Amino acid sequence: MIIRNCDVVSITAEIPPGHRHLRTTVLLADGTELVLHEATVAAMVRAYTAIKTHPTSSTVKLTGRYLDSRKDGYAEWQLLEEEPVNETLPT
Repeated sequence: MIIRNCDVVSITAEIPPGHRHLRTTVLLADGTELVLHEATVAAMVRAYTAIKTHPTSSTVKLTGRYLDSRKDGYAEWQLLEEEPVNETLPT
């Protein structure tokens, strides 16, 4: 599925009552609602920033996995960067 910018009617970011973490709801023109947890959006922002600020890298891949040991307040399922892919932008 490719979601074009013109397919997005609205984006609402909020912390729902009784929760501590952000939820982001993307409403599409066809009525579909995508609700993303804070950790998912944060992972996407990390990947976006890594690509946009790196002088040559054009790929970042995040893979989900369970972690036995993690910081307090962090979910056991995390999207983590894989080893860098040797893809670069054309010079």
